[in-house]
Amino acid sequence: MSVSTWSPTKSGPRYADVPEERKRELFEEVKSDPRYSDFLYGCYECGICVSACPSARFYDFSPRVIAQALAREDVERFYEILMEDIWNCAQCFSCVRCPRGNNPGGLVTLMREVAVRHGLERAQQALQGYSRVIYKIMLKGNQVSPDMLQPDFFPDWGPWVREFSRNMTTWRKAIPVDTLRNVTDAAWRTDDKTLRELYTIWFETGNMEVIREVDEGLYELLVEIMEEELEAVE
Repeated sequence: MSVSTWSPTKSGPRYADVPEERKRELFEEVKSDPRYSDFLYGCYECGICVSACPSARFYDFSPRVIAQALAREDVERFYEILMEDIWNCAQCFSCVRCPRGNNPGGLVTLMREVAVRHGLERAQQALQGYSRVIYKIMLKGNQVSPDMLQPDFFPDWGPWVREFSRNMTTWRKAIPVDTLRNVTDAAWRTDDKTLRELYTIWFETGNMEVIREVDEGLYELLVEIMEEELEAVE
């Protein structure tokens, strides 16, 4: 039996239109993960995790609330956290200094995985800006390249991105390593064999299905590129 004392408003939970069975289903999926019992032991409410959390300084975010909600099996609060809070976590794991041994950052990881698997709208919105990052990895074998630092692409990175993108070529010329001079579309080159191995790994481990849940268009584009490359060596 769940224990809950949470009451955000007089009118009830913020997601009252979502059936409780659905909220319980998602909670049980998080709880059934083998890592769950290692991440949650119960909360002393000491606040050490909050004091160490950088996200708590800038957002309405609390790792303590996450541990408390899950420990109490408060499915209403859990669902709100799932829909609104988990993408504010920096995943720095400063919260693991908890004297009780809790790992709120680990709990956030489990919740993010569930959100992505179920294609929740908030997960798609949060990850939309990183679709190009994924595409860049699969196309070039790199993650973020200088030409991606555009002011309208990652607005949450702050105003310095505008200055950087405007003076990108100058910045790249200042980098002392010869192989990086004037290169804006990639930080380094990855050979074709390594890329094909990367494609195979992403197919076999199920990563492509995760991408499909987040961005169907990106999934189809990647599959076309990857299958063409893999067929070329058969």
